[in-house]
Amino acid sequence: MKSLPNHLTVSRFWMTAVMMVCMTMQFPYAQIIALVIFVLASVTDALDGYLARNFFGVTSFGKLMDPLADKVLVCAAFIGFVELGSIRAWMVVLIIAREFMVTGMRLLMIEKGIVMPAGMWGKVKTTVQMVAIGLYFLGLIWNVPALPTPGSNFAWWLGLGVALLTAWTGVVYFWQQRHEIWDKAE
Repeated sequence: MKSLPNHLTVSRFWMTAVMMVCMTMQFPYAQIIALVIFVLASVTDALDGYLARNFFGVTSFGKLMDPLADKVLVCAAFIGFVELGSIRAWMVVLIIAREFMVTGMRLLMIEKGIVMPAGMWGKVKTTVQMVAIGLYFLGLIWNVPALPTPGSNFAWWLGLGVALLTAWTGVVYFWQQRHEIWDKAE
């Protein structure tokens, strides 16, 4: 792990842990600190990829751990929002199930020597998830009707939209890779 991008990737795991503590603890500005940490972690996601591709080189560690760090960050945030009453547990289970299934499929493909790049729908999904997480944080910080405050209709519909889009992108991934999965299954 000699490169800065890999260190940034690992830092997202630590930031996720601190974000979770801040999300679920009751102390002044805890939710704001959690939001700031989430934003910083999201920025490191973009930054580590840029640095790896343009300056330091892409590593096997980065190929595996970068998407894993992203999934841990997103899943942890959604789990925290369940505890805080912002999103329903079944919606988060749908999101997490998709993430595990696609990650498993990626590992299977890597074992077969096939690299599955992130597709357009996966990028849309990640962007929507990040925006939704930011909105959920804002709904915790400011109790106004224009934000998804815990228990609100907006929070429920936002969660449903994110869960369905996330599930849909999983279906798309599996459909696009169906020949690789089933034709070469051992």
